[in-house]
Amino acid sequence: MTEQFPPPGCPAHAPAAAPSGPSGAVRLYGDGLSGDPARLYRELRREHGPVAPVLLDGDIPAWFVLGYREVHQVTSNNELFARDSRRWHAWESIPADWSLMPFVGYQPSVMFAEGAEHRRRSGAISDALLAIDQFELRQICERLADGLIDAFAGSGEADLMADYALRLPLLVVTELFGIDPLEVPQLVRDISESLDEGPGAIEAHQRVAARMARLVHERKERPAADVPSRLLTHHAKLAEEEVVIDLLVVMAAAQQPTANWIGNTLRLMLTDDRFAVSLSGGRRSVGQALNEVLWQDTPTQNYIGRWASRDTQLGGRRIRAGDLLVMGLAAANNDPQVSPDFTTAGTDSNQAHMSFSHGEHACPYPAPEIAEVIAQAAVEVLLDRLPDVMLAVPAADLVWHPSLWMRGLTALPVEFTPAYAPR
Repeated sequence: MTEQFPPPGCPAHAPAAAPSGPSGAVRLYGDGLSGDPARLYRELRREHGPVAPVLLDGDIPAWFVLGYREVHQVTSNNELFARDSRRWHAWESIPADWSLMPFVGYQPSVMFAEGAEHRRRSGAISDALLAIDQFELRQICERLADGLIDAFAGSGEADLMADYALRLPLLVVTELFGIDPLEVPQLVRDISESLDEGPGAIEAHQRVAARMARLVHERKERPAADVPSRLLTHHAKLAEEEVVIDLLVVMAAAQQPTANWIGNTLRLMLTDDRFAVSLSGGRRSVGQALNEVLWQDTPTQNYIGRWASRDTQLGGRRIRAGDLLVMGLAAANNDPQVSPDFTTAGTDSNQAHMSFSHGEHACPYPAPEIAEVIAQAAVEVLLDRLPDVMLAVPAADLVWHPSLWMRGLTALPVEFTPAYAPR
Protein backbone atom coordinates (compact mmCIF):
# COMPACT_ATOMS: atom_id res chain seq x y z
CA MET A 1 0.00 0.00 0.00
CA THR A 2 1.24 3.46 -0.80
CA GLU A 3 0.56 6.60 1.17
CA GLN A 4 -2.72 8.36 0.47
CA PHE A 5 -0.92 11.50 -0.74
CA PRO A 6 2.56 11.94 -2.18
CA PRO A 7 5.34 13.33 0.02
CA PRO A 8 6.67 16.88 -0.32
CA GLY A 9 8.61 17.26 -3.54
CA CYS A 10 6.44 14.84 -5.50
CA PRO A 11 5.45 16.32 -8.90
CA ALA A 12 1.79 16.06 -7.88
CA HIS A 13 2.22 19.18 -5.80
CA ALA A 14 2.67 21.26 -8.95
CA PRO A 15 -0.26 23.50 -10.00
CA ALA A 16 -2.97 21.64 -11.91
CA ALA A 17 -3.47 22.31 -15.61
CA ALA A 18 -6.09 21.11 -18.07
CA PRO A 19 -5.30 17.52 -19.13
CA SER A 20 -5.20 16.51 -22.75
CA GLY A 21 -5.38 13.11 -24.35
CA PRO A 22 -5.66 11.31 -27.68
CA SER A 23 -8.82 11.84 -29.68
CA GLY A 24 -11.53 9.25 -29.22
CA ALA A 25 -10.49 8.48 -25.64
CA VAL A 26 -13.08 6.57 -23.59
CA ARG A 27 -13.91 7.51 -20.01
CA LEU A 28 -13.07 4.63 -17.67
CA TYR A 29 -15.06 5.95 -14.74
CA GLY A 30 -18.68 6.57 -13.88
CA ASP A 31 -21.77 4.39 -13.73
CA GLY A 32 -20.85 2.04 -16.55
CA LEU A 33 -18.31 0.00 -14.62
CA SER A 34 -20.47 -1.87 -12.12
CA GLY A 35 -22.64 -3.89 -14.46
CA ASP A 36 -20.61 -5.96 -16.93
CA PRO A 37 -16.91 -5.08 -17.21
CA ALA A 38 -16.32 -7.98 -19.62
CA ARG A 39 -18.72 -6.33 -22.05
CA LEU A 40 -16.86 -3.02 -21.68
CA TYR A 41 -13.57 -4.75 -22.46
CA ARG A 42 -15.07 -6.43 -25.53
CA GLU A 43 -16.39 -3.11 -26.83
CA LEU A 44 -13.06 -1.37 -26.26
CA ARG A 45 -11.22 -4.18 -28.04
CA ARG A 46 -13.64 -4.09 -30.97
CA GLU A 47 -13.43 -0.30 -31.36
CA HIS A 48 -9.78 0.35 -30.52
CA GLY A 49 -7.86 -2.92 -30.74
CA PRO A 50 -5.46 -4.22 -28.07
CA VAL A 51 -4.44 -0.74 -26.79
CA ALA A 52 -7.16 1.86 -26.23
CA PRO A 53 -6.93 5.58 -25.41
CA VAL A 54 -8.83 6.22 -22.19
CA LEU A 55 -9.55 8.90 -19.62
CA LEU A 56 -9.26 8.13 -15.92
CA ASP A 57 -11.04 10.01 -13.10
CA GLY A 58 -11.01 13.72 -13.85
CA ASP A 59 -10.38 13.05 -17.55
CA ILE A 60 -6.71 12.20 -17.02
CA PRO A 61 -5.41 10.52 -20.22
CA ALA A 62 -3.83 7.07 -20.25
CA TRP A 63 -3.45 4.00 -22.44
CA PHE A 64 -5.51 0.93 -21.53
CA VAL A 65 -3.69 -2.27 -22.52
CA LEU A 66 -6.35 -4.88 -23.37
CA GLY A 67 -4.58 -7.55 -25.39
CA TYR A 68 -3.02 -10.58 -23.72
CA ARG A 69 0.03 -10.36 -25.96
CA GLU A 70 0.42 -6.63 -25.28
CA VAL A 71 0.06 -7.01 -21.49
CA HIS A 72 2.70 -9.74 -21.66
CA GLN A 73 4.94 -7.45 -23.71
CA VAL A 74 4.63 -4.53 -21.28
CA THR A 75 5.14 -6.59 -18.14
CA SER A 76 8.14 -8.36 -19.68
CA ASN A 77 10.02 -5.15 -20.53
CA ASN A 78 10.72 -3.26 -17.31
CA GLU A 79 13.18 -0.85 -18.91
CA LEU A 80 10.83 0.36 -21.63
CA PHE A 81 7.67 0.24 -19.48
CA ALA A 82 8.93 1.29 -16.06
CA ARG A 83 7.34 1.48 -12.62
CA ASP A 84 8.71 4.73 -11.20
CA SER A 85 5.78 7.12 -11.44
CA ARG A 86 8.03 10.18 -11.42
CA ARG A 87 8.49 9.52 -15.15
CA TRP A 88 4.91 10.67 -15.81
CA HIS A 89 4.84 13.79 -18.00
CA ALA A 90 1.31 14.70 -16.82
CA TRP A 91 2.09 15.58 -13.20
CA GLU A 92 1.31 19.24 -13.77
CA SER A 93 -2.25 18.17 -14.64
CA ILE A 94 -2.75 16.04 -11.52
CA PRO A 95 -4.37 17.60 -8.43
CA ALA A 96 -2.89 16.55 -5.10
CA ASP A 97 -6.26 15.12 -4.01
CA TRP A 98 -6.77 13.02 -7.16
CA SER A 99 -8.74 9.89 -6.32
CA LEU A 100 -6.07 7.60 -7.81
CA MET A 101 -3.15 9.26 -6.05
CA PRO A 102 -2.71 6.30 -3.66
CA PHE A 103 -1.79 4.21 -6.71
CA VAL A 104 0.53 6.64 -8.50
CA GLY A 105 2.02 8.96 -5.85
CA TYR A 106 5.64 7.87 -5.63
CA GLN A 107 6.80 6.23 -2.43
CA PRO A 108 10.13 4.49 -1.73
CA SER A 109 8.50 1.05 -1.57
CA VAL A 110 9.08 -2.14 -3.52
CA MET A 111 6.11 -1.14 -5.69
CA PHE A 112 7.95 1.74 -7.38
CA ALA A 113 11.51 0.40 -7.17
CA GLU A 114 13.28 -0.54 -10.39
CA GLY A 115 16.23 -2.64 -11.49
CA ALA A 116 18.64 -3.91 -8.86
CA GLU A 117 16.82 -2.06 -6.08
CA HIS A 118 13.54 -3.78 -6.94
CA ARG A 119 15.25 -7.17 -7.09
CA ARG A 120 16.80 -6.54 -3.66
CA ARG A 121 13.46 -5.63 -2.09
CA SER A 122 11.26 -8.20 -3.83
CA GLY A 123 13.86 -10.93 -3.28
CA ALA A 124 13.76 -10.31 0.47
CA ILE A 125 9.95 -10.49 0.45
CA SER A 126 10.02 -13.74 -1.54
CA ASP A 127 12.52 -15.32 0.84
CA ALA A 128 10.50 -14.24 3.88
CA LEU A 129 7.35 -15.77 2.41
CA LEU A 130 9.13 -18.93 1.24
CA ALA A 131 9.93 -19.71 4.86
CA ILE A 132 6.22 -20.15 5.60
CA ASP A 133 5.37 -23.84 5.86
CA GLN A 134 2.32 -24.32 3.66
CA PHE A 135 1.03 -27.28 5.69
CA GLU A 136 1.18 -25.13 8.81
CA LEU A 137 -0.40 -22.29 6.83
CA ARG A 138 -3.30 -24.55 5.86
CA GLN A 139 -3.83 -25.44 9.54
CA ILE A 140 -3.83 -21.75 10.49
CA CYS A 141 -6.38 -20.98 7.75
CA GLU A 142 -8.67 -23.83 8.81
CA ARG A 143 -8.52 -22.82 12.48
CA LEU A 144 -9.28 -19.17 11.74
CA ALA A 145 -12.01 -20.08 9.23
CA ASP A 146 -13.65 -22.33 11.80
CA GLY A 147 -13.56 -19.49 14.33
CA LEU A 148 -15.30 -17.11 11.94
CA ILE A 149 -17.94 -19.70 11.01
CA ASP A 150 -18.57 -20.47 14.69
CA ALA A 151 -19.70 -16.85 15.13
CA PHE A 152 -22.60 -17.17 12.65
CA ALA A 153 -23.21 -20.90 12.16
CA GLY A 154 -25.97 -21.02 14.75
CA SER A 155 -27.99 -18.24 13.16
CA GLY A 156 -28.75 -19.98 9.88
CA GLU A 157 -27.80 -16.90 7.86
CA ALA A 158 -24.77 -14.77 7.10
CA ASP A 159 -23.23 -12.27 4.73
CA LEU A 160 -20.25 -14.26 3.50
CA MET A 161 -18.43 -11.10 2.43
CA ALA A 162 -18.63 -9.05 5.64
CA ASP A 163 -18.69 -12.00 8.05
CA TYR A 164 -16.16 -14.24 6.36
CA ALA A 165 -14.31 -13.46 3.09
CA LEU A 166 -13.27 -9.92 4.02
CA ARG A 167 -12.03 -11.00 7.45
CA LEU A 168 -10.13 -14.24 6.93
CA PRO A 169 -7.13 -13.02 4.83
CA LEU A 170 -6.34 -10.26 7.33
CA LEU A 171 -6.54 -12.68 10.24
CA VAL A 172 -4.10 -15.02 8.50
CA VAL A 173 -1.67 -12.23 7.60
CA THR A 174 -1.63 -10.75 11.09
CA GLU A 175 -0.76 -14.19 12.49
CA LEU A 176 2.04 -14.60 9.93
CA PHE A 177 3.30 -11.16 10.96
CA GLY A 178 3.33 -12.18 14.62
CA ILE A 179 0.90 -9.49 15.76
CA ASP A 180 -0.64 -9.86 19.22
CA PRO A 181 -4.11 -11.45 18.81
CA LEU A 182 -5.56 -8.82 21.17
CA GLU A 183 -4.62 -6.11 18.65
CA VAL A 184 -6.04 -7.89 15.63
CA PRO A 185 -9.70 -6.73 15.81
CA GLN A 186 -8.75 -3.03 15.77
CA LEU A 187 -6.08 -3.60 13.12
CA VAL A 188 -8.57 -5.45 10.93
CA ARG A 189 -11.00 -2.53 11.23
CA ASP A 190 -8.29 0.00 10.41
CA ILE A 191 -7.02 -1.94 7.38
CA SER A 192 -10.54 -2.40 6.03
CA GLU A 193 -11.26 1.31 6.46
CA SER A 194 -7.97 2.33 4.87
CA LEU A 195 -8.79 0.29 1.75
CA ASP A 196 -12.30 1.72 1.39
CA GLU A 197 -11.09 5.17 0.27
CA GLY A 198 -13.74 6.72 2.53
CA PRO A 199 -13.43 9.88 4.66
CA GLY A 200 -11.51 8.08 7.40
CA ALA A 201 -9.18 6.16 5.08
CA ILE A 202 -6.15 8.41 5.57
CA GLU A 203 -6.32 8.31 9.37
CA ALA A 204 -6.90 4.55 9.33
CA HIS A 205 -3.88 4.04 7.08
CA GLN A 206 -1.76 6.18 9.37
CA ARG A 207 -2.76 4.03 12.34
CA VAL A 208 -1.84 0.86 10.44
CA ALA A 209 1.50 2.35 9.39
CA ALA A 210 2.23 3.36 12.99
CA ARG A 211 1.46 -0.17 14.18
CA MET A 212 3.75 -1.65 11.53
CA ALA A 213 6.52 0.72 12.61
CA ARG A 214 6.14 -0.41 16.22
CA LEU A 215 6.09 -4.05 15.15
CA VAL A 216 9.28 -3.68 13.13
CA HIS A 217 11.03 -1.89 16.00
CA GLU A 218 9.94 -4.66 18.39
CA ARG A 219 11.19 -7.37 16.04
CA LYS A 220 14.52 -5.64 15.61
CA GLU A 221 14.97 -5.84 19.36
CA ARG A 222 13.42 -9.31 19.76
CA PRO A 223 13.35 -11.37 16.53
CA ALA A 224 10.75 -14.14 16.20
CA ALA A 225 9.67 -16.75 13.65
CA ASP A 226 7.60 -14.37 11.56
CA VAL A 227 7.71 -12.38 8.32
CA PRO A 228 8.92 -9.03 9.79
CA SER A 229 11.83 -10.73 11.57
CA ARG A 230 12.89 -12.54 8.40
CA LEU A 231 12.90 -9.27 6.46
CA LEU A 232 14.97 -7.55 9.14
CA THR A 233 17.56 -10.33 9.24
CA HIS A 234 17.68 -10.88 5.47
CA HIS A 235 21.04 -10.52 3.71
CA ALA A 236 19.54 -7.67 1.64
CA LYS A 237 20.07 -5.54 4.78
CA LEU A 238 16.77 -3.69 4.57
CA ALA A 239 16.44 -0.58 6.70
CA GLU A 240 13.62 -0.45 9.23
CA GLU A 241 11.80 2.12 7.11
CA GLU A 242 12.01 -0.16 4.07
CA VAL A 243 10.61 -3.10 6.03
CA VAL A 244 7.72 -1.01 7.35
CA ILE A 245 6.57 0.24 3.97
CA ASP A 246 7.03 -3.14 2.28
CA LEU A 247 5.02 -4.87 5.02
CA LEU A 248 2.22 -2.41 4.29
CA VAL A 249 2.43 -3.34 0.60
CA VAL A 250 2.27 -7.07 1.42
CA MET A 251 -0.65 -6.60 3.79
CA ALA A 252 -2.69 -4.54 1.32
CA ALA A 253 -1.93 -6.93 -1.54
CA ALA A 254 -2.96 -9.91 0.57
CA GLN A 255 -6.25 -8.47 1.80
CA GLN A 256 -8.67 -7.24 -0.86
CA PRO A 257 -7.63 -9.49 -3.78
CA THR A 258 -7.72 -12.66 -1.65
CA ALA A 259 -11.00 -11.67 0.00
CA ASN A 260 -12.61 -11.09 -3.38
CA TRP A 261 -11.12 -14.32 -4.73
CA ILE A 262 -12.91 -16.15 -1.90
CA GLY A 263 -16.17 -14.25 -2.41
CA ASN A 264 -16.16 -14.59 -6.20
CA THR A 265 -15.48 -18.32 -5.95
CA LEU A 266 -18.30 -18.85 -3.46
CA ARG A 267 -20.62 -16.89 -5.75
CA LEU A 268 -19.65 -19.09 -8.70
CA MET A 269 -20.19 -22.31 -6.78
CA LEU A 270 -23.54 -21.14 -5.41
CA THR A 271 -24.92 -19.90 -8.74
CA ASP A 272 -23.50 -22.18 -11.46
CA ASP A 273 -25.11 -25.59 -12.01
CA ARG A 274 -21.75 -27.06 -13.01
CA PHE A 275 -20.65 -26.66 -9.39
CA ALA A 276 -23.94 -27.37 -7.64
CA VAL A 277 -23.13 -30.99 -6.86
CA SER A 278 -19.75 -29.89 -5.51
CA LEU A 279 -21.62 -28.77 -2.42
CA SER A 280 -22.08 -32.46 -1.64
CA GLY A 281 -18.80 -33.71 -3.05
CA GLY A 282 -19.63 -33.69 -6.76
CA ARG A 283 -17.93 -33.40 -10.09
CA ARG A 284 -16.22 -29.98 -10.11
CA SER A 285 -13.68 -29.12 -7.46
CA VAL A 286 -13.01 -26.01 -5.43
CA GLY A 287 -9.65 -25.76 -7.15
CA GLN A 288 -11.34 -25.65 -10.55
CA ALA A 289 -13.69 -22.91 -9.36
CA LEU A 290 -10.77 -20.87 -8.00
CA ASN A 291 -8.97 -21.11 -11.33
CA GLU A 292 -12.07 -20.24 -13.36
CA VAL A 293 -12.63 -17.13 -11.24
CA LEU A 294 -9.09 -15.94 -11.95
CA TRP A 295 -9.81 -16.18 -15.67
CA GLN A 296 -13.35 -14.79 -15.77
CA ASP A 297 -13.88 -12.67 -12.63
CA THR A 298 -10.36 -11.97 -11.45
CA PRO A 299 -10.27 -9.87 -8.24
CA THR A 300 -7.61 -7.49 -9.58
CA GLN A 301 -9.24 -6.29 -12.78
CA ASN A 302 -6.80 -3.58 -13.81
CA TYR A 303 -3.48 -2.29 -12.56
CA ILE A 304 -2.06 1.22 -12.68
CA GLY A 305 0.50 1.56 -13.97
CA ARG A 306 3.55 1.59 -16.13
CA TRP A 307 5.24 4.65 -17.63
CA ALA A 308 7.01 4.60 -20.98
CA SER A 309 10.68 5.48 -20.62
CA ARG A 310 10.96 6.49 -24.30
CA ASP A 311 8.84 6.76 -27.43
CA THR A 312 7.74 3.36 -28.71
CA GLN A 313 5.00 1.38 -30.45
CA LEU A 314 2.51 -0.93 -28.76
CA GLY A 315 -0.45 -2.67 -30.36
CA GLY A 316 -0.30 -0.32 -33.34
CA ARG A 317 -0.31 2.78 -31.10
CA ARG A 318 2.40 5.40 -30.79
CA ILE A 319 3.33 5.60 -27.12
CA ARG A 320 5.32 8.65 -26.06
CA ALA A 321 7.91 8.87 -23.30
CA GLY A 322 6.18 9.52 -19.98
CA ASP A 323 2.78 8.15 -21.07
CA LEU A 324 0.81 6.24 -18.44
CA LEU A 325 -0.32 2.69 -19.22
CA VAL A 326 -3.01 0.80 -17.32
CA MET A 327 -2.67 -2.97 -17.39
CA GLY A 328 -6.03 -4.55 -18.29
CA LEU A 329 -5.48 -7.87 -16.52
CA ALA A 330 -9.12 -8.98 -16.75
CA ALA A 331 -9.36 -7.85 -20.37
CA ALA A 332 -6.19 -9.83 -21.22
CA ASN A 333 -7.64 -12.90 -19.52
CA ASN A 334 -10.75 -12.53 -21.67
CA ASP A 335 -8.83 -11.98 -24.89
CA PRO A 336 -10.55 -14.40 -27.29
CA GLN A 337 -7.15 -15.54 -28.58
CA VAL A 338 -6.23 -17.09 -25.22
CA SER A 339 -9.28 -17.35 -22.94
CA PRO A 340 -10.23 -20.97 -22.14
CA ASP A 341 -13.75 -22.27 -22.72
CA PHE A 342 -14.67 -23.62 -19.30
CA THR A 343 -17.65 -25.50 -20.68
CA THR A 344 -15.16 -27.76 -22.48
CA ALA A 345 -13.44 -30.63 -20.72
CA GLY A 346 -9.72 -30.31 -20.15
CA THR A 347 -9.53 -26.51 -19.76
CA ASP A 348 -9.73 -26.37 -15.96
CA SER A 349 -5.97 -26.66 -15.43
CA ASN A 350 -4.97 -23.73 -17.67
CA GLN A 351 -3.24 -21.24 -15.37
CA ALA A 352 -1.69 -18.93 -17.96
CA HIS A 353 -3.89 -16.03 -16.80
CA MET A 354 -2.56 -12.56 -15.98
CA SER A 355 -4.38 -12.29 -12.65
CA PHE A 356 -1.14 -11.96 -10.69
CA SER A 357 0.44 -9.91 -13.50
CA HIS A 358 3.65 -11.15 -15.10
CA GLY A 359 7.37 -10.57 -15.07
CA GLU A 360 9.65 -9.00 -12.50
CA HIS A 361 6.92 -6.78 -11.06
CA ALA A 362 4.32 -9.53 -10.77
CA CYS A 363 3.05 -10.65 -7.40
CA PRO A 364 6.28 -12.08 -5.92
CA TYR A 365 6.63 -15.83 -5.57
CA PRO A 366 5.29 -17.56 -3.49
CA ALA A 367 2.58 -14.98 -2.68
CA PRO A 368 0.11 -16.38 -5.27
CA GLU A 369 0.48 -19.86 -3.78
CA ILE A 370 -0.07 -18.50 -0.27
CA ALA A 371 -3.18 -16.65 -1.45
CA GLU A 372 -4.44 -19.88 -3.03
CA VAL A 373 -3.96 -21.81 0.22
CA ILE A 374 -5.97 -19.17 2.08
CA ALA A 375 -8.73 -19.03 -0.55
CA GLN A 376 -9.03 -22.79 -1.00
CA ALA A 377 -9.12 -23.42 2.74
CA ALA A 378 -11.76 -20.71 3.15
CA VAL A 379 -14.09 -22.23 0.56
CA GLU A 380 -13.56 -25.86 1.56
CA VAL A 381 -14.01 -25.27 5.29
CA LEU A 382 -17.21 -23.30 4.70
CA LEU A 383 -18.73 -25.95 2.42
CA ASP A 384 -17.74 -28.68 4.86
CA ARG A 385 -19.24 -26.87 7.85
CA LEU A 386 -22.39 -25.66 6.04
CA PRO A 387 -23.10 -28.28 3.34
CA ASP A 388 -26.59 -26.98 2.49
CA VAL A 389 -25.60 -23.31 2.19
CA MET A 390 -27.50 -21.43 -0.51
CA LEU A 391 -28.04 -17.87 -1.66
CA ALA A 392 -30.62 -15.95 0.35
CA VAL A 393 -31.44 -13.70 -2.64
CA PRO A 394 -31.76 -14.28 -6.40
CA ALA A 395 -28.36 -14.41 -8.08
CA ALA A 396 -29.35 -11.44 -10.25
CA ASP A 397 -29.73 -9.31 -7.10
CA LEU A 398 -26.07 -9.65 -6.10
CA VAL A 399 -24.29 -6.30 -6.46
CA TRP A 400 -20.70 -5.77 -7.59
CA HIS A 401 -18.60 -2.91 -6.27
CA PRO A 402 -18.52 -0.18 -8.96
CA SER A 403 -14.75 -0.27 -9.32
CA LEU A 404 -12.47 -0.29 -12.34
CA TRP A 405 -9.69 -1.82 -10.25
CA MET A 406 -11.23 -4.60 -8.16
CA ARG A 407 -13.97 -7.16 -8.84
CA GLY A 408 -15.88 -8.09 -5.71
CA LEU A 409 -19.39 -8.26 -4.30
CA THR A 410 -20.80 -5.71 -1.89
CA ALA A 411 -22.50 -8.59 -0.04
CA LEU A 412 -23.08 -12.33 -0.38
CA PRO A 413 -26.15 -13.17 1.74
CA VAL A 414 -26.74 -16.88 2.35
CA GLU A 415 -28.88 -19.15 4.45
CA PHE A 416 -28.34 -22.66 5.77
CA THR A 417 -29.41 -25.07 8.45
CA PRO A 418 -28.13 -23.74 11.78
CA ALA A 419 -25.05 -25.67 12.84
CA TYR A 420 -23.76 -25.04 16.31
CA ALA A 421 -20.06 -25.17 17.00
CA PRO A 422 -18.81 -28.23 18.88
CA ARG A 423 -17.87 -27.56 22.49
